[in-house]
Amino acid sequence: MASSSALALGTAGRDKASAKSRGPFVTMKGIKGVAARVIPPLVVLAVFMLLWEMLCSSPTAGLPPPSRVVTEAWEVIAHPFYDNGGTDKGLFWHLAASLQRVALGFSLAVIAGVMLGTLVGQSEWAMRGLDPIFQVLRTIPPLAWLPLSLAAFRDGQPSAIFVIFITSIWPIIINTAVGIRNIPQDYRNVSAVIRLNPIEFFWKIMLPSAAPYIFTGLRIGVGLSWLAIVAAEMLIGGVGIGFFIWDAWNSSHISEIIVALVYVGLIGFVLDRLVAGLGMLVTRGTSVA
Repeated sequence: MASSSALALGTAGRDKASAKSRGPFVTMKGIKGVAARVIPPLVVLAVFMLLWEMLCSSPTAGLPPPSRVVTEAWEVIAHPFYDNGGTDKGLFWHLAASLQRVALGFSLAVIAGVMLGTLVGQSEWAMRGLDPIFQVLRTIPPLAWLPLSLAAFRDGQPSAIFVIFITSIWPIIINTAVGIRNIPQDYRNVSAVIRLNPIEFFWKIMLPSAAPYIFTGLRIGVGLSWLAIVAAEMLIGGVGIGFFIWDAWNSSHISEIIVALVYVGLIGFVLDRLVAGLGMLVTRGTSVA
């Protein structure tokens, strides 16, 4: 009986110690941390909305105040999933079409950009031959490529995807090349000692070492992709958030344009956070989030 009591007391003691080590699920420090991140943006947003309401409430104001934006664009806000055929669709379908183009164009840019960046970063001759060309091409504005792509593809869909691709590939190439060139020499020496073949060296040494640089390029690239598609869709027409904004302008629906811009900004922020989160996961916290 004595031994059973001692065992029970020992188990209870361990349970209490374990509970103390785990600590409470919600702590005051955690609440303060969340509040420190959430409250400042909310305060700034509230001040901005108040100033906007005050400055745009006069009858001569060119832009509607927030209260009128919600009233005039309520149908667009409340019914984003309607589909009457053609381009008469809710905001969800326009955003989905734009995101589909971005996903395809950006994925192609990631594949080509990482491969070319690895080549430029690994080979001195490739850097001397390709880097000046890349530096010239990356300064060309995204929409300047659209007429050329329309002439080549003769269709708006592949032309928009090409514009996304050619816009987002340059930061991926440049950052990948910088990451490859900054691989420590010790890593290269170890790979030579254990006799890694080129493919093994690429997967086990190059990519992990250059990953923080690569994901920095990916974050810049995905932001440029979202900027490019909105501008390109204004010109190619069809279903897409860029076309929605341009069509609303032609119909003098300024409130709908403002609502669409809010969605564009929020989705751009989410895309950046997704790439940053993936980078933190892959690099185990060494990439910039």
